Amino acid sequence: MKFLVATVLTALLGYTITLFLPWWSFAITSLIVAVAIWQKPLLGFLAGFTGVFVLWSFHAWVIDNANNHVLAPKIGPILHLGESYMTLILVTGFVGGLVSGCAAITGSFAGALTAAPKK
Repeated sequence: MKFLVATVLTALLGYTITLFLPWWSFAITSLIVAVAIWQKPLLGFLAGFTGVFVLWSFHAWVIDNANNHVLAPKIGPILHLGESYMTLILVTGFVGGLVSGCAAITGSFAGALTAAPKK
C-alpha cells in the first residue's frame, strides 16, 4: 500500500511542481516523498521511477498525439532511436524515471539515517 501511495504522490507532486518550476524540480518532490513515506531503498527507487516514468510517458504521448506524430519521427533519427514515436516516448519516460528514482533512493537512504535504530 505504501508503494502505491508513494508512486501516485510522486507523480502528482511531480506534475504539479513542474508547472511552476524547472523540469528537474520533480526530483525534489521525489526525494521528499521518499523521506515522508519511507520504504526500503529498492522500493523507494521503484516508486519514484514508476511514478515519473508513467507521468512523463503519458505526457509525451499526449503532446505527440496532439501534433499527429509529426515531430517524433524526425527527432528519433537524431538520437539514433529510429523513426518510431513510441521508442522516443519510452526513452523520455525512462530518463525522467531514472532521475526521479535516483532522487527517491537518496530520500530512502536519508530517511533510514533519521529513523530510530532497531534493537
